[in-house]
Amino acid sequence: MTQSNEHLRCILALDLGTTTGWAIRGYDGLITTGTASFRPGRYDGGGMRYLRFTNWLTELDRLSGPISAIWFEEVRRHAGTDAAHVYGGLMASLTSWGELRGIPYEGVPVGTIKRHATGHGNAPKQAMIAAARTRGYSPADDNEADAIAILHWALETQGGVA
Repeated sequence: MTQSNEHLRCILALDLGTTTGWAIRGYDGLITTGTASFRPGRYDGGGMRYLRFTNWLTELDRLSGPISAIWFEEVRRHAGTDAAHVYGGLMASLTSWGELRGIPYEGVPVGTIKRHATGHGNAPKQAMIAAARTRGYSPADDNEADAIAILHWALETQGGVA
């Protein structure tokens, strides 16, 4: 993608979960990636995970933004009930956070992300990590690798705009 830096927008990609993978392309073109844990503490109330997530988004927006668009992995099938509940809560928090700020967001199906990164819509976690490494990244886990793949999918197929 060839653009001059004055046309770059801040784009955020997320793999939502208790350990959320993230990748952000800033206005300077620099891509930064990582993971953030939203595991509840021993004495946390049920909503603290989501409050910490929205506070994290606000801080990311303040430090690296303003964020212009958000892409996230759209999961239609979960291995367990708890994972489905956590994903739903994080997605509700993300979409309401985006709506309040007028930031467009869009989910990308899992198969689309995997196909773009590896050529296979059902690629295993290790293949996603290997695909991120091929691009020059060192992801800590599959969550970070998925976020990297989402960001590159958005930049390469969508021009980074939602």
